[in-house]
Amino acid sequence: MYYSIKNTLEIISAPDIREKNEKYVAVLTSAQWLENRDKFDMGIEMDIGLSCVNSTKAEVNYDSLTGTFSLPDRENISSPNINFAFALDEKGIVFIDDNGFVDKAISRIISTKRWAVPSLERFIYDFLEQIVTRDQVLLEGFDKELDTIESDILGPSENDPSQRVSHIRSDLRDLRVHYEQLLDLAQELEENENNFFTKENTRYFHLFSQRVSRLHDITTSLRDYSIQIRDLYQSQLDKKQNRIMTLLTVITSIFMPLTLIVGWYGMNFKYMPELEKKAAYPIVIIVSIVIVILSLIFFKKKKWL
Repeated sequence: MYYSIKNTLEIISAPDIREKNEKYVAVLTSAQWLENRDKFDMGIEMDIGLSCVNSTKAEVNYDSLTGTFSLPDRENISSPNINFAFALDEKGIVFIDDNGFVDKAISRIISTKRWAVPSLERFIYDFLEQIVTRDQVLLEGFDKELDTIESDILGPSENDPSQRVSHIRSDLRDLRVHYEQLLDLAQELEENENNFFTKENTRYFHLFSQRVSRLHDITTSLRDYSIQIRDLYQSQLDKKQNRIMTLLTVITSIFMPLTLIVGWYGMNFKYMPELEKKAAYPIVIIVSIVIVILSLIFFKKKKWL
């Protein structure tokens, strides 16, 4: 699909790209790129293997700027990334995409954007914005979920949140790496080494860098928060284990003197005087009860119970 950059993107036919003095956008599959790349006269031999793309980056060539996008799927960040490539010069930009992401992004741009001063730089800015447009809401969702998990840890809930927290931390790590790569890409565009962009319009890339930088900071903060929640959960587990150990210690301490009494009078020596006394049995019972009561009073004062 080919578009001309006017007040919005207008669909054009392929031959119009070089015949008219208008900025253009082209969206091709890998096969279409191999078949038509000579028409764009960018002076590059770019054989794109999208399955091998593993990062978002840009590379400056003599007559063009080329690069790739590797985007986490916002619906399932742990799933395989969405990969596509691009090549651009002062006349326009070509996307090489086999999965339809670029077409969807351009459709959203057409339906929502009208440019008073259309330019290639403004289109690239709006396209980059489509990549991160829902990320603020996504990160807010992570924040609220982590708050809920923290409340559950401090509350009576017995659920183990460690697996979910670990999954969130992994997603945040992937997003943080993604934002770092987007920052590098935006800075490469802002550098404008080949002078493809007007100096005034490079401000769009600076604006995008600032937005991604804020998202990166939020992501880093949330990842630190998830680590704190993991430590909090471990601390709560330790407290529960300590309470259990304290209870077992108290029970053991109470029954130690009782065990001594049982062992002592279980010897059944012939001349044990208590064996012949009628009151011996109830006296032992009373002594045992007194020992238990005194032990409980002692542990209460020490706040071990």
